Order: sequence, then structure tokens, then C-alpha cells
Amino acid sequence: MGRHIISTANAPSSPYYSQGVRAGSQLLVSGTTGVDPQTGKFAGDSIEAQTRQALENCRAILRAGGAELDDVVEVGILLTDPADFAALNEEYARWFPTDPPTRYVAKLGVDVPGLLVSIRMTAFVE
Repeated sequence: MGRHIISTANAPSSPYYSQGVRAGSQLLVSGTTGVDPQTGKFAGDSIEAQTRQALENCRAILRAGGAELDDVVEVGILLTDPADFAALNEEYARWFPTDPPTRYVAKLGVDVPGLLVSIRMTAFVE
């Protein structure tokens, strides 16, 4: 099977991690923030704007690996401020309106100025 690195210009990237890795039918998407890949800046200073952009970035990586949001089986979310949980859920529900994947939410342990959320995903692709 092997391991295939997934990369796209439609999501933020770093030399320190792969945007995604596909191994067989499993596609893992790295923790992705609400940075606009065109500008390199956060999409906004609200949890809704950064969540929307982070999910858009995840979708771009999924598509580059041959998957869609419907193929996602697990989502992991790290929040800078747990008080943003309700607003995060409002935006998230727009992306997974029915039969959502499993999910966990935890507090982000590092302090990065301006960062409100990081989202990772696991998808299975036939």
C-alpha cells in the first residue's frame, strides 16, 4: 500500500508537517487552522470565520487526496478558548448537517497569537 503525501496550494502548508497522508483507504488531514492560503493571514478574528476557513482548508486537502467531507469518519478540534464552543458548533453544523462524523474537542495547549481553532480529520476512501 505505502504512504502517499497529499499536498495542495489551496490550504496552508509548512515544512514541518504534511498537509495530509494517504495510506491505503485511510486519509489523514493534519491539524489545519483558519489561515487563508492566498493571504497567509487568519480569515478573521471570530471563531466562526476561522472555523469556516479551517474547514475549507481541510476540504481542499481531502479533495487533493481523493476524498470529500462525506468520507470523513473522525474530526478533532482544538480550541484556544473553550468559551467559543457554542459558536464553533453553529458553524460546524453547516458543514456536517446530517450524519456527522465522530468528533472530539479539546483545549489547544499552545498559545499562538490570533489562533482560535485547529481542525484535523480522518477519512476513508474506496
